[in-house]
Amino acid sequence: MNIIFGLGSNLGNRLQNLRDAVERLRSLGRIMKSSDVYETSAWGGVVQPDYLNACVSLKAKDESPFEILNRIKRFECELGRIESVRWGARKIDIDILLIDDLILHSDVLNIPHVSMPLRLFVLVPLRDILPDEWRHPENVKSIEEMIENLKNEGEHVLRVTSLL
Repeated sequence: MNIIFGLGSNLGNRLQNLRDAVERLRSLGRIMKSSDVYETSAWGGVVQPDYLNACVSLKAKDESPFEILNRIKRFECELGRIESVRWGARKIDIDILLIDDLILHSDVLNIPHVSMPLRLFVLVPLRDILPDEWRHPENVKSIEEMIENLKNEGEHVLRVTSLL
């Protein structure tokens, strides 16, 4: 199964936090691709430092999406994430964005990630690792169409470095 994760950090050594998260994700399977790292505006209305964001694609062992979610929540805790206000500052955030062409809606997990089409800080790094012909499983838009829809939102997304 192919899983794409979104990673974010805006506290501490942000780049090292992302790289530490990738090392934890390796226990789920083999990293296939990684995006560059982008510095991005904080999203969600809470005043806080800018984020570093990236995406990774992983060929995973057979586990349920809920088992994977439990494992990444454990990774976040191990890496020092402390729950605070919604969309607040955090040392690390690991989101499941996509699992193959799976569409799943539950109280604890939505795949594709429901906010993905609304966030440049996810879409720009995601574009680095998705094939050109990819289409969102639900809204059937290309990554470029979703990015174009958000161009006037005022978010800055600047390439910083490579992740790996």
